[in-house]
Amino acid sequence: MSGAGTASETSLRIVILDAATLPPTVRLRPVSVPHDLVVHDRTSAEEAAERIRDADIVVTNKVPINALALAAAPRLRLVAVAATGFDMVDVPACRQRGIVVCNVRGYATTTVPEHCFALIFALRRNLLAYHRAVAEGRWQRSGQFAFFDFPIRDLAGSTLGIIGSGALGRATARIGHALGMQVLFAAAKNRSDQGSLYTPFPDVLARSDVISLHCPLNVNTRHLIGPHEFAQMKRQPLLINTGRGGLVDEQALCTALETGLISGAGFDVVTQEPPPPDHPFLRLMNRPDFILTPHIAWASAEAAQALADQLIDNIEAFLAGTPRNLIEPA
Repeated sequence: MSGAGTASETSLRIVILDAATLPPTVRLRPVSVPHDLVVHDRTSAEEAAERIRDADIVVTNKVPINALALAAAPRLRLVAVAATGFDMVDVPACRQRGIVVCNVRGYATTTVPEHCFALIFALRRNLLAYHRAVAEGRWQRSGQFAFFDFPIRDLAGSTLGIIGSGALGRATARIGHALGMQVLFAAAKNRSDQGSLYTPFPDVLARSDVISLHCPLNVNTRHLIGPHEFAQMKRQPLLINTGRGGLVDEQALCTALETGLISGAGFDVVTQEPPPPDHPFLRLMNRPDFILTPHIAWASAEAAQALADQLIDNIEAFLAGTPRNLIEPA
């Protein structure tokens, strides 16, 4: 999706700000009412206000829609977020202006847990270390059918701690159960009133062989895992983050990995994406116990197409007077 249409002054105008954040194989079907469409592959935060000033509907994935941009867009009626996370949109300012905000939901309940376990399997069985050793000639030098330089651990019988019990956390738990893992859902930090389905947060840290993060990023969860929490991880677990950058203190993660407080880490997200050249994770890239993927846990072909279809469904529902997947101010 690239290029721009020519918008008239009177017709419905839809502006897509960052079409390149969807895989190129995705087919975005046309909205079924007459409209002008302007498509930008990428938009900087500084360009947003100018590009949405005549828009009735704006589609954004990661481009910030802040109060300054909203003030420049008198026609704007809908911000359709092409993702589940909506922290890039000033929702209270939208509400004050009578602008509806919606997001896409439930499209990633297969792809994210599968990516999560791809990271877990690769780390638990030391696949990167063995692959690198074979590439360096270690197999030939071994003189036998196998070599055993790196530990290999089964998942069956181990404990999976899940932080976040939404759709993705529950789907990850189902895979864990199927593999014979004991699954613990962590209670919120400093909470003891969530019932028997939840295990106290410190106990999950202490008892888990794998910890997987599936919670939103907000004021209560920023740096949810930091030096104090790493010190409580008695079983030197794997730490997996397919949730949000910022849930983990990234410098503390590097220290925990380098000092052996954890046995490995698989991350699909970082606080700043893409990471700057001095990001601490980049010094870990040659370690076989660390895997960083570029925020693509959500991006299977099937899930990306489902996201695009739901995005158009959301726009058409709004135009029909039955808006859905509405985001309300906290």
